Amino acid sequence: MEGKAGDQAALDELLQRAREAARHAYAPYSNFRVGAALRLTSGAIVTGTNVENASYGLTVCAERTAVAQAVVKFGPEIRIAEVAVTNLNHAASPPCGACRQVLAEFIEPDAPVAFATADGVRVMPFRELLPEMFEKRRG
Repeated sequence: MEGKAGDQAALDELLQRAREAARHAYAPYSNFRVGAALRLTSGAIVTGTNVENASYGLTVCAERTAVAQAVVKFGPEIRIAEVAVTNLNHAASPPCGACRQVLAEFIEPDAPVAFATADGVRVMPFRELLPEMFEKRRG
């Protein structure tokens, strides 16, 4: 049973799913193995992992692979209720700027984002993680 976004048990589950995804990372150059898990507003959980490339600029982060996976599986109308990002290297791994902006397309502004720090996990609302995001104009 998947928990409700924002409660501790649900967050723990999401972090565990992110750790499981990190085990599948393709990181032969940096050996920095990252996993991300998204809980959608529907309750579904989608994961992603980083995929490196010899041309470093073509590397794709775990958060972006998770978003792409969610869109492929559930369509472009997805909404993200909660995010967890972790790694197997015991290092800080908040979402990078590119990932923050990609998440901004689909995430609820007050959605909790949990990410690994050097000494544990930090949780903060998305709007604090990317306070001045680009916003698409509709209409």
